[in-house]
Amino acid sequence: MYKTSLPLLISFITAIGVPANQSKPNVLMIIVDDLRPELGCYGVDAIQTPVMDSLAGQSLMFRNAFCNTPVSGASRASMLTGLYPKLPERFSHAFTYAQKDAPEAIPMPQWFKDHGYHTVSNGKVFHNIDDHASAWSEDPWRVNMEGYESHWAVYNKWELWMSDVSARTIHPKTMRGPFYESADLPDSAYQDGKVALKTISDLRRLKESGDPFFLACGFWRPHLPFNAPKKYWDLYNREEIPLADNNYRSENLPSQVRTPTEINAYGGVYDKSEEAFQRVAKHGYYACVSYVDAQIGKVLSELKALSLEESTIVIIFGDHGWHLGENSFWGKHTLMRRSTQIPLIIHVPGTNSGETLSLVELVDLYPTLCDLAGIPQPQDQLQGRSFAPVFSDSRFKTKDAVFVQWGNGDNAINSRYSYAKWMKDGVVEAEMLFDHKMDPDENHNMVKSSVYKPMKNYLSGMIDYLRSKL
Repeated sequence: MYKTSLPLLISFITAIGVPANQSKPNVLMIIVDDLRPELGCYGVDAIQTPVMDSLAGQSLMFRNAFCNTPVSGASRASMLTGLYPKLPERFSHAFTYAQKDAPEAIPMPQWFKDHGYHTVSNGKVFHNIDDHASAWSEDPWRVNMEGYESHWAVYNKWELWMSDVSARTIHPKTMRGPFYESADLPDSAYQDGKVALKTISDLRRLKESGDPFFLACGFWRPHLPFNAPKKYWDLYNREEIPLADNNYRSENLPSQVRTPTEINAYGGVYDKSEEAFQRVAKHGYYACVSYVDAQIGKVLSELKALSLEESTIVIIFGDHGWHLGENSFWGKHTLMRRSTQIPLIIHVPGTNSGETLSLVELVDLYPTLCDLAGIPQPQDQLQGRSFAPVFSDSRFKTKDAVFVQWGNGDNAINSRYSYAKWMKDGVVEAEMLFDHKMDPDENHNMVKSSVYKPMKNYLSGMIDYLRSKL
């Protein structure tokens, strides 16, 4: 495993404007649920995300960042412990508890707390509020402090819907409300507005304490339901939002790649092949992303007003991706690129800004943040690799491939190819391979082509090697 050199660590700490009475930089970690790289800074002109775009211009933006499993619970458990999911043996379902599935692992907030940080959790950080609750310096906070059980979206048990109109569109089996809502209300009426206000309040309190802080802020949108204040819906002309031009199942896609069904549990969902549905669904996703962007803006503005921006590392990322009609899918839960690729923006004061093509995965965040903060890494635990050198050289090669797992499938992705295989009783049951240079939208599974056989065998071997080490 690559270990960051001491001179490099010293250069990071020197670059960050840490106050004289504080030995370490602060860390502000912002996690956005179901956020794929659908941002202006990633070249998507149709969406309005001025805050994240502006931060990206002052930060290092990662073009090839991936989650390790396309589901919130397992993705967060993996990221916050620095362990690969190793599905299905570990972190294998949506309501994963890291403290139960990997009880021997020291979670990231606990490690930072043990090294002098005051650690705070606001909103959705771990999937479950009581998962490693003692790892934080304060009790984790959510709008609904009792947390969210398996029926969390039952109509307005958790006040997710704010419009009376929504009560007319309730799914008869799940009793969930509609998959979208546009209510003419202030930002603070919905969950994420409240999370932003709590985080702002905490920043003021933490500034006064003078201790280095690790503040994690988790926003729910654009996770379903696509509920956001009307003013964010009004940013868009629905008829002008571009739709996926590959709204069909990819050629030769194995049956193991199943259609995501999460959205079907909400009210008001109809034929997803109809343009009208596609337009309202994508409009809702865009409105929610713009809403969260505005909440991030409030938090970052307060960071600046408190003169903390020069002493704080800011990281923004999605826990996994989301299909918006591509490959005929609406949702996550696949080993396709739209489910697994994430936005990742990291601002380290005093270091170069720009973008990098270096391959990184969420399991790498733990060791990287340790290096950037100037604290040691836990011994014999972390399975990711620090990509801290990228902040000195954006061309630094981090690794040859990243790994994603879902169900019985294992996926290896390098700078050009994505290969996945599904095993049963030790035998390869199905495979897929995409050439992202020739087919960036993953419309043609080329695994049976003899041209790609050497690459298939190479990536398959990498998966086998990683599996043997887990």
